[in-house]
Formats: sequence, C-alpha cells, structure tokens
Amino acid sequence: MAFDSYRGRDRDAPREFFKATCSDCGKECEVPFKPTQGRPVYCRDCFRKHQPADRDRSRF
Repeated sequence: MAFDSYRGRDRDAPREFFKATCSDCGKECEVPFKPTQGRPVYCRDCFRKHQPADRDRSRF
C-alpha cells in the first residue's frame, strides 16, 4: 500500500466521485472533487473544449 503525500490519500484506495451537472451542456456527470458553489463544473466532453489548445501534454 503506497501513500501519496502530495494528494494526502492512499494511491491504492478507490477514488471518490461526486455527482454534478455540467455547467455547459447540463448533462449529469461525476467528478473526482466536491463541486463548489459558484464555480463551473464540466463533463468530460465540455472540459476538453475549455482546455487551452497549446497545453503541453507530453508530460503525461
């Protein structure tokens, strides 16, 4: 069992997801963080549309 001190959780533990409604398309989705009122939440498809095109993905 490995502990990820950066994120403060056990890396082997299942990640908790929260139900949310996409701020763009209104579709129900699940996100790996607790949504905060007043901040937009996007489904996977809409999130991709909001990412900068020049973002360096070579690290992943």
